[in-house]
Amino acid sequence: MITKKRYIDKFSVKGQVCVITGGGGLLGWKHAEAILEGDGIPVLLDISQSSLDKVERALKSDYGLDIEIKIFVVDITDRNALEQVRDILLREYGRIDVLINNAANNPKVEGGSKNLGAIQFVNFPVGMWNQDIAVGLTGALLCSQVFGEVMERQHSGVVLNISSDYGLISPDQRVYRKDGLPDNQQVVKPVSYSVVKHGIIGLTKYLAVYWADKGIRVNTLCPASLHNGQEEDFVKKLSNLVPLGRMSEPEEYVCTILYMISNCAPYMTGATVVCDGGRTVW
Repeated sequence: MITKKRYIDKFSVKGQVCVITGGGGLLGWKHAEAILEGDGIPVLLDISQSSLDKVERALKSDYGLDIEIKIFVVDITDRNALEQVRDILLREYGRIDVLINNAANNPKVEGGSKNLGAIQFVNFPVGMWNQDIAVGLTGALLCSQVFGEVMERQHSGVVLNISSDYGLISPDQRVYRKDGLPDNQQVVKPVSYSVVKHGIIGLTKYLAVYWADKGIRVNTLCPASLHNGQEEDFVKKLSNLVPLGRMSEPEEYVCTILYMISNCAPYMTGATVVCDGGRTVW
């Protein structure tokens, strides 16, 4: 008897070893959920032990204490540290199948703008620029080199780079402004964040062509306008810039992630998938 193939089965990443940088953050957590939904093995990398522990507890609470998940406290700008993680994974599993370059320094407005500084472009510190580039771009480069080398030998693998709508457009600084404050006290989304997210798309295009004959697919996802406890005034101003009229919810990216890293998209490489509620087309 001939059994009809089921396209839904292509979403499976069963047994695949999937490395996620910035795994202790909110999006890293959701990337891990995508991998678990596909029966894969999430490997979370982050510089913060407490953040990793929090995500691990949440995942085990939702998916069961017996799920297979790995966490590593690691600085992704340290090649030697990344190589140690790679070697541990190879000893245990013998392969690495997916890399999600998610880590980035991202000043956020949660908590009343406490994570955004009143630093104007002309005064933006070079030290902060260098650190943001190191984490967001150099870290993605090093992870792609270290884990991509394994994929080259396997002649199979997927790299997914996480950019942003700010990798396609410039931040609209009006949404960060506070009425009544002079210009030198207004917070702004820093130039380094925008440059990093544009650069991530460039890295994707380069690697997609470079690895095209090595069985490795490389793509970019641009999430946008993540709703995560911001003040009502900020939510309203940002929502007014989005055709769908609202910010995104973290779980709305899970299925897209699984689609992009699984066998559902075997002909997709060098692509930029935008999930922004229509903001970049307005």
